[in-house]
This record gives sequence, structure tokens and C-alpha cells, in this order.
Amino acid sequence: MWKLTKRMNKWAIFLAVVFMIIQVTGDLVLPTLTADIIDNGIANGDVDYILDIGLKMMIVALIAIAGAIANVFIAARESQGLGKRLRNKIFRKVTHFSNDELDEVGTASLITRTTNDVVQVQLVVLMMLRMMIMAPIMMVGAGILAFTREPQLARAFLISIPLLAIMIAIIMRFAVPYFKSMQRKTDRLNLIFREGLTGVRVVRAFRKDKHEEKRFDTANKDFANTAIQAFTYMAFLMPAMTVVISITNILIIWLGGSLISTGEMEVGNLVTFLTYAMQILISVMQVAFIFMFIPRGQVSAARINEVLDLRSKILDPEVAKDITTEKEVSFEFSHVDFRYTGAEKLALEDIDFKVQKGETVAIIGGTGSGKSTLANLIPRFYDVESGSIKINGTDIRDYTQRDLRTLMGYAPQKAVLFTGTIRENMRYGKVDATDEEIWHALEIAQAKDFVEKMPKGLDAHVEQGGGNFSGGQRQRLSIARALVSQADILLFDDSFSALDFKTDAVLRAALKKETTESIVIIIAQRISSVVDADLIIVLDEGKMVGKGTHEELKETSETYREIMESQMKGDEI
Repeated sequence: MWKLTKRMNKWAIFLAVVFMIIQVTGDLVLPTLTADIIDNGIANGDVDYILDIGLKMMIVALIAIAGAIANVFIAARESQGLGKRLRNKIFRKVTHFSNDELDEVGTASLITRTTNDVVQVQLVVLMMLRMMIMAPIMMVGAGILAFTREPQLARAFLISIPLLAIMIAIIMRFAVPYFKSMQRKTDRLNLIFREGLTGVRVVRAFRKDKHEEKRFDTANKDFANTAIQAFTYMAFLMPAMTVVISITNILIIWLGGSLISTGEMEVGNLVTFLTYAMQILISVMQVAFIFMFIPRGQVSAARINEVLDLRSKILDPEVAKDITTEKEVSFEFSHVDFRYTGAEKLALEDIDFKVQKGETVAIIGGTGSGKSTLANLIPRFYDVESGSIKINGTDIRDYTQRDLRTLMGYAPQKAVLFTGTIRENMRYGKVDATDEEIWHALEIAQAKDFVEKMPKGLDAHVEQGGGNFSGGQRQRLSIARALVSQADILLFDDSFSALDFKTDAVLRAALKKETTESIVIIIAQRISSVVDADLIIVLDEGKMVGKGTHEELKETSETYREIMESQMKGDEI
């Protein structure tokens, strides 16, 4: 928690303390003025004195109110500002995570940390700038004034304060672990809820609605029971405080009555002492309240710091090389090995090939052969274990990730569209793309026809995840977005799988004519998608078991022939 508070504005903290001191001073002065009115004004029937002290009380009260308002404004502004900064930092950090870090933390947990955990930290900061400043000052100030005014009555605190402290300690001892547990269970709730939403079609298709409802209900009940336990313990705090305050008031009134009856104390002092006693006990309770929320805030702060401190495994070089736009761009895998974190077996082993500008390389293989893993290495979503991937003869690790990805147009295996318009989605590849360039890319991707038929054309709305388009339409829009970038390297990660054979063939023919100045990398499962490639790489269990053209592989690669025979008759290809 302390680490996050260092991100706070120091001037804001200073001003919050100043205004809180003004508020507390006013609150402490008012009981003394009240005693003066009772003892010197009301007792003597001096109306002028009552009006004079009353005016002073109004002025002090207004000053205290002004201090309170200023403190609340600063506390709210700073806590919300810290939350905004933390959310920005987490978002920027996450956008630079490699797939390893995303897998390590988990999407559901990242969402919880960016929302619920940040809110918990904001709440603690707000309480720090309000209660944590006010309670100690009020407790000490009221204690000094109470003891100075009537030392004999201060004996009541020797019973009440230790009693309240013991009761609070017992309650906190049982409640705090439950508050800590609530954050972890919030993660679990988010995970199940997110899985249910993203996989709703699968859930319905397999008639698992009841199963998912039961799974969510179990997690929901677990969270609710934990919260109920935590707040049940905290519910004892107010009755405990009421009992202690009542006992304290009885003791003070009993002792004070005895002193008043003997003339050793005036009535105004008893009223003032009761007010100070209330302020002291309320301050003790506020401290307890703070200690109730601080553990939960600490858990949230630790979870936020885990994200902010997580060091990405994929880093830019200290001295990066410039990517030159040469006439003859080359792309090369040089004896590349790769394994996932914690895996014993290599996911890719000794991958070695090279292509030049204007050439198309296709990667094909069965399910689990390593095709998408290879695709993820090209934009450095993962880093190789050994060997190297080179562009223009230079290892891609010698370039900044931003420069490297500037060279690439990417269409992922699962088409991702963002909420907005078609035009906005197309300009993801090139922010200054003209409408003519966008329409041209849509035409190549065989998406122009259905976009033209939409009432608003390029301004047609795209729902979250492209939910208002079919799978094939989303895929074609994703391909068009990659083409709009006019990048030197175009990477299509199984992007043609959602297309029918006719659309696939027409698209590849149009693509061939338009990419004479680019290197095209196609990850595919269908033979028909790769037959025209200049170089075909055949993968099997992460190993390169074939390399050559379609005609060459028909003669030399048994794996390629098996794939070919499994999809259609050999003489049809």
C-alpha cells in the first residue's frame, strides 16, 4: 500500500492535513465555548454574553465546515486521481505484456485488478486523507483538553478505552481474514462470469445452461458467505461501541454529578467533558474502521503492484537498430527452437527457411503441429529459445517491438473487430488510410459487396467483437484491415479457414496480384489455401518435415501427401 501512496500528489496530502487540522481545531473549540455559555451566560442570565459567545461559535463552526469541505474535496479529488493514474498504468502495462505474462496473470484477474482492486485502493486513500488524519489529531486533542479541564473525570477513560480496544481487536481478529479472502473470490466470480459470456453459444449448444448456472451459483454463494461472515463480525462493532459509550457516559455523569454536588465542578464542564469523551471514543472507532479496510486495501494494492512490477520477458534492446525499407526485404527463420514456459518438450524445433519480397510462404500441418505458435513468434508475441528470426539479415530482437510491428499487417486466427465503424476498424492498420484505399482492400478481401449493401457503408456500426457480422464476414474484414496497412510483411494466421473454397480461391488470386512488393506468410490447414505459395513449410509435432513448392512436396513429403489425400483426391489438386 505504501508503494502506491508514493504515487500520490505530495501537495494534496499537505493541504488535506492543513484543512483537517482547521476542521478538528474548530470541533475541539466548540465544546469549550459551549461550557462558557452554560457557566457564564446561562447561569448568570447574561444575554449579551450568550449572544457574543454564540456569534463566536457560529464563526468557528463556519471555519470548521469550510475546512471539512476543502478536505473532502482534496481527498476525493486525490483518491479518484490516483485511481485514474493506476488504471492508466495497468492498461499501458498490460498492452505491452507478452502472451506469457497474460497467461500468468489471467484475463479475469486483470479485469478485477483494474476495476475492483483499484476501487478498494481509492477507498483506503480517501479514508487515509479523512479519517486517518482526523482520528489521531482528534483523539490526542480531545484527550489533552479533557484531562486539562477535569483530570478527575479522565479516570473514566482508563476503563472505556482499553475495553473498546479489546473488543475492536477481537472483532478485527476474526473479520480481517475474510476481507482478504473476498478479493480472491471476486477473481473467481469474474472468471466464471466471463467464461459464461464468451462461451454462451457453446453452453447453449451442449445444453449446459444448468451446469454453468450451478457453477456460478457455487462461486457466488462462496463469495456471499465470505462477505456475510466478514460483515457479521463487523456488525458487532457498532453495538460494542454503543455499549462502551453508554458505560463511559454513565461513569462520567456519575462522577461529574458527585463533583457538581460538592461544588468542585460546574455543569458546563460536565457537558464539555461528555462531548470530548464522545470525540475520543468516536476517534478510536474510526481508527478501528480504518484498520478494517486497510487489510483489504493492502491485498488490492499488492495485486496491483504484481501487475505493475511484472517484468515482461520480451524487452526492447537498449540500443535498437533502425529498420530500413530496402527494395529487397528478406525474412528468415534460422534454426529456431521454442518451448512454452514450464514445458518439457519443444513446441518448435529447428525451423529454418528464408523468403524474399514478393514471395509467399505457407505453413501447413495438422492440429497441434505448431502453426499458430510459429505465427506468434513473428511479431514477437513470444521470443525464441534458440536460433533467430531475421528481417533483412538482422535479428528481430535487435529492433524495437513498435518498429518491428510497423512492418507487419496481421490477420489473427480468430477475427477481432472493435466497437465503432468499419472505417475506424480498417484504419487500425493505417490511421491516415483514405476511403479509396479502404475500398480497394475490401475488394481484395472479397468484403466490398456486403459492405456496399449496408445502409451506411464504411460508417456502418460494428458491435462488440463484430457480433453483427457472420464469421466469414468478420474474417474478410480482418484480412482487409491487414491489407490496408500496406505492410512489407503480411501475416495471415489461418485467416482463410472461415471462407468457402470459391471465396478463398478468388481472394488468393487477388492477393497474389496486390502483394508483389510484400512478403506474404499464410498459416493454413487447407491444401487449397497453399498450392500457389512460392514456398510451403510442412510441420508435424513442431518439426519441419517438408519444405518446397506444392509439386515438390507431392513427391517428397509423406506428411504433405497424407494431408492432401485426407482433404481431397490427389488428382483434384
